[in-house]
Amino acid sequence: MRLTHTAMFARVLQSDATCNGRFFTGVLTTGIYCLPACKARKPKPTNVRFFPTCEAARGAGLRPCKKCHPDDFARGADPVLADIETLVGEMRANPAAFADARAVVRRSGFGTTRLFELFRQHYHTTPADLLLRARLTAAKHRLATTAAGLLEIAADVGFDSQSAFHDQFRRLNGLTPASYRELRSGNRFEVTLPEGYPLAYLRRALGRDTQSATERLAGDSYESAVHLGGRPAVLRLHLSPNRVAVEVDGDPAAPQIATPPGVHQSSAHLVEAHALVLGLLGLDQDAAAFARLARKLGLARLVVGRPELRIAQTPSVFDGLLWSIIGQQINFAFACVLKRRLVERTGRLLPNGLYTPPTPAAVAALEPADLLPHQFSRQKADYVIATARLIAAGTLDLEALRQMSATRAERTLLAIRGLGPWSVNYLLMRSLGFPDCVPLGDTGVTSGLQDLLKLDERPDVDATRRLMTVFSPYRSLATAHLWQFNRPLPS
Repeated sequence: MRLTHTAMFARVLQSDATCNGRFFTGVLTTGIYCLPACKARKPKPTNVRFFPTCEAARGAGLRPCKKCHPDDFARGADPVLADIETLVGEMRANPAAFADARAVVRRSGFGTTRLFELFRQHYHTTPADLLLRARLTAAKHRLATTAAGLLEIAADVGFDSQSAFHDQFRRLNGLTPASYRELRSGNRFEVTLPEGYPLAYLRRALGRDTQSATERLAGDSYESAVHLGGRPAVLRLHLSPNRVAVEVDGDPAAPQIATPPGVHQSSAHLVEAHALVLGLLGLDQDAAAFARLARKLGLARLVVGRPELRIAQTPSVFDGLLWSIIGQQINFAFACVLKRRLVERTGRLLPNGLYTPPTPAAVAALEPADLLPHQFSRQKADYVIATARLIAAGTLDLEALRQMSATRAERTLLAIRGLGPWSVNYLLMRSLGFPDCVPLGDTGVTSGLQDLLKLDERPDVDATRRLMTVFSPYRSLATAHLWQFNRPLPS
């Protein structure tokens, strides 16, 4: 779609990264051309001219910006992003090498303000928060694979004290380091919920798909068929106000899976189950910080009654991918019907009456004509199967997306036929856990914004992008609250 000068300038004011490469911004007073998302000081509209290519901008006598490197972006390179990804890789590989965020800044070569800006843009977080999570991830690996003491592990991953290690581990994992280590044996564990956790909203999320063949909710008991370590399993959650009891039943007929040296088979099983439950409950999301932001903005009514609301993550990235394709341009109820039919066609019926979720290999084995009798459109069937084939062939590595920057993951997904901005942001938010996403064009978001801000009409995509900017870096949680805004309170 051709953008007007006014529309393009509005995108520049929003630092809209989705327009990078669609056009380039020339500032006549400085003689520089930039990407639309450049974080440099915004020019006056009278001083701006837009160009379709870097060559056109240079032909007008302008030179490339040294802050956003538009020429590098145009030829597929992004050295600034590559530098940040290299730095994050070092932090994750050896978090103890960085004493604090100041050490990260020194290592980066960027100034403090610039580095924080880049971490927000590409990872939706701060250097300090990413370093904390890198330490906890390293600690969990040590707990699952070694017999080292807690004090030793805390020191080895960079914590100043065992008490700080204990408190941060428990806050973001719902159990203590000692309890996490106990996942080596048994088939059950308990996760502690934070004070004020909105259990009723969790029930609503878990029971929203009344057509589901892979999960069911009855009162405070939730049951879901999942894949753990590549084999079918049933995950059972027993909900209560302060904690969630988790029980895992594996399929004894399924083959044993390979595990890393030193990891007990049941440990690998429960460690993976814990990660799944953590995402389902959204325990590592900073709900309190978003609630404070909403109140600061004078929009306390957005979070009233649910300041601790979290986004329930999908049980797998592939499950989220299926939802993001199936749910395009149809209502939720019909999307649930189509998803159930796909599950029944490709899943395995378990003794408890649930089906295992579809695997990429099972979906890839289908032909589009196989799904037409199930009311899939030809195009939707083609997108679902073609994407599954990319995964089955190893061309698209869904698990690798978890380690990518949000920017890299978004670019990777947008390159796939059938995935647009709504689908990709939905997947980034609900399956990969990035906290600053907006599924643009989502009717729940636009209706929520209209009601929240008392607008005369629902905002379009450009207006939605602009209005949601104030919630950064928590736009994913803002989306979750807008989905619930003005809905009846859950029972």
